[in-house]
Amino acid sequence: MECGKKVTRQLLGVILEENTPEELQNQATVKSSVLEVVSEMTKYCNLYLMEGVLDDESQMRVLTALENAGIFTSGGLVKDKVLFCSTENGRMSFVWQLEPDWDIDSNPEITSQLARFIRHRLHITTKTERIASNVHSSSSLELFFTV
Repeated sequence: MECGKKVTRQLLGVILEENTPEELQNQATVKSSVLEVVSEMTKYCNLYLMEGVLDDESQMRVLTALENAGIFTSGGLVKDKVLFCSTENGRMSFVWQLEPDWDIDSNPEITSQLARFIRHRLHITTKTERIASNVHSSSSLELFFTV
């Protein structure tokens, strides 16, 4: 991946073990396997993390999990670049307004809708579908960067 100036990335299922906003109401767990990738990306990219959450407590759980994992210190990410919204459309709006060079997401609908607006997209999925010519697919973030 040739990293551009700005990268947006979904948290659920990509950075976090949890896959739904409902799961974040109980816990937030950072995948240890992505820590090195996030750290490297923040060295070369203007990285934004974003997710839809159901309540303020879930938002705090996510921030605490990211902080405990060291993403804000060793990873170099700034807390102000972790964005929260209440809907998938809100997350899609964030991405669209930030106009990143790369967007990384696991939602096929968002990936498909933004494919024509975002230069490069990485769709995290277990399927081997190709949504558009500018959309790459991988089963995980860390696998995409080690291949």
